[in-house]
Amino acid sequence: MSPASTGASTTLDAASPVITSSDSRLTPGGPGYRRMSFALFLAGVATFALLYSTQALLPLISDDFGVAASEASWTVAAATGGLALFVLPMSALSERFGRRTVMTASLAVAVAVGLLVPFAPSIGALVALRAVQGAALAGLPASAQAYLAEEVRPRALVTAIGLFVAGNSVGGMSGRVITGWVAQMWGWRVSVGVIGVIAVGCAVAFRLLLPAPRHFTAGSLRPRVLLGTVRTHLSDPLLRRLYAIGALFMTVFGGVYTVIGYRLTGAPFGLPQGIVGSIFLVYLVGTVSASTAGRLVGRLGRRGALYLAGGTTTAGLLLSLASSLPLVLLGLVLITAGFFAGHAVASSAVSKTATHGRAQASALYQSAYYIGSSIGSTVGALAFHANGWPGTVTVGLLAVLGVVTITLLGSRAARREPVTA
Repeated sequence: MSPASTGASTTLDAASPVITSSDSRLTPGGPGYRRMSFALFLAGVATFALLYSTQALLPLISDDFGVAASEASWTVAAATGGLALFVLPMSALSERFGRRTVMTASLAVAVAVGLLVPFAPSIGALVALRAVQGAALAGLPASAQAYLAEEVRPRALVTAIGLFVAGNSVGGMSGRVITGWVAQMWGWRVSVGVIGVIAVGCAVAFRLLLPAPRHFTAGSLRPRVLLGTVRTHLSDPLLRRLYAIGALFMTVFGGVYTVIGYRLTGAPFGLPQGIVGSIFLVYLVGTVSASTAGRLVGRLGRRGALYLAGGTTTAGLLLSLASSLPLVLLGLVLITAGFFAGHAVASSAVSKTATHGRAQASALYQSAYYIGSSIGSTVGALAFHANGWPGTVTVGLLAVLGVVTITLLGSRAARREPVTA
């Protein structure tokens, strides 16, 4: 792993397999690469659109069920929490039955539950359905990263994972924009139903486009083997730092985007629901920053890219405190760009660092990442209830401080052990 991730040496690719003309793994411009990229891009779209389908609608859900922001936020936290809890078991299934099989089954179940969400009779039922949906989606993130690590040449891995993360950003953006405008006209129930239908199309296209794996080797489902792999990953200080970084970045992002709807629909802005949904077009910035993460790492190194991502996020949080709508929007742009860049850098570093049990390594990252989302959405909402938007920003700034601190610790570790792989 290279220095940017938090403490490896500068010779990242030295440990990678030597690429020869007989290497049959996918590479940009080669056969199957575009199909694979587009298929996983659509999987990312469906995953984030479903996972965060209620986030932009929280003010409407609060009004419909007569609950506060902190209670409505559980429709987001339950989904991300379900994903965090089940991502490791799902990754074990992917080691045994294959990445494509598990990803297909996960999308199918998540889409089916998504079509039931609009009919939830109470806030409790809605939260329960969202938890099941999140658990189903757990088969996507870790399996996708393991698939890429096995099927894509190492030097193209950061770019390939960046495209998958870019799909996440497009899904998050389109889901929120669509739900915002549909909800303004027909209510939140119809809007989440529309997202379910869109996800059906993404799931079908994903299964038709994704090339069959050529480098997958089935592993064991024995608990002892799984626990041994998990212990190995958790004993690696570099991986532990990456997991913490992913969780902290997502704490910022989860808190900001869970609460922003309440802030923009309230004083002094008073924006209608459709306009608030359109605010999420700033996710396009995340699409760009995630897909260019590979070039960023090439210029700055992984640690440098993480510092830049943290600094960009901090600047955005501070700007969002302004009472001027253009400045708030600029703040959201910077927060989004910093978050997606940091996430793409950290997640690709995990895939490169793990030499075995890649699905479990990615699963642990995803578990930490979505635990961070659940914490961010819950604590951010509580902070907003107690101290308004400055309270939510304070939570975000503390999380970014954690990212910078962990990366600095990694830099010191790299200087002490310059040959660490």
